[in-house]
Amino acid sequence: MVQFFHPAREDISLTAVLAALGEPARMGIIRKLWGSETGQNCGSAAPCQDMPRSTLSSHMRILREAGLIRTHKQGVENISVVRLEDMEARFPGLLPSILKFDGQ
Repeated sequence: MVQFFHPAREDISLTAVLAALGEPARMGIIRKLWGSETGQNCGSAAPCQDMPRSTLSSHMRILREAGLIRTHKQGVENISVVRLEDMEARFPGLLPSILKFDGQ
């Protein structure tokens, strides 16, 4: 079974979060996942339909390793969800502010 790396809440760094969100495609993924409490599979979270799977997987790994998302296996799909509680505990108001500032 696939094991995904997720940093502990206390290990999530502001530098890693901001670096991960500095890429527009990753901001698009976070924006799509933001309103989904149960999460979405990779294809549904893709910021554009023609993004190669390898590129999407790389973006998801970066978001996961930065501590922004949590991914789990559900059947044959990888379901990802934004780590809202962890982000709020570490950096209160940061993610909503960034998403609002991003203008969409």
